[in-house]
Amino acid sequence: MRQLNINPDLTPLFRSAIGFDRLARMAEHAANKSNNASGYPPYNIELLGENRYRITMAVAGFAMSELEITSEGEKLLVKGTKPNKKDERTYLHQGIAERGFERTFQLAEHVEVVGAELENGLLNVDLVREIPEAMKPRKIEITNTKVIES
Repeated sequence: MRQLNINPDLTPLFRSAIGFDRLARMAEHAANKSNNASGYPPYNIELLGENRYRITMAVAGFAMSELEITSEGEKLLVKGTKPNKKDERTYLHQGIAERGFERTFQLAEHVEVVGAELENGLLNVDLVREIPEAMKPRKIEITNTKVIES
């Protein structure tokens, strides 16, 4: 019997994120953490532009009031909390997860969360990498100096 590989291959993300492979490594690390081993909720990480990224999480069944996003330093925490309620329903099959979750992402340096939206059961978290002026490459002018002999 063939075993399924539950560890996602993020090699394509490494290739497309030149200079930003740290985000890919940390996303891979988050995917392999034991508390996230279930893969719930599933998510995508997209490269939208040179320094723009989006994390999209499938959070069907969660209201905005049940979701919390916290950014602290280089960590992004997305948490979903379902209220405890007694359900009088009798399920023949229950395939829709209604449990809470916590998913942590380690962000690269100078990456900031700029917004989040919930649409059609998908939570989009937009990220931007803003490099400080002091760290950006700058052109140094070369001058010609004349040596004066005395």
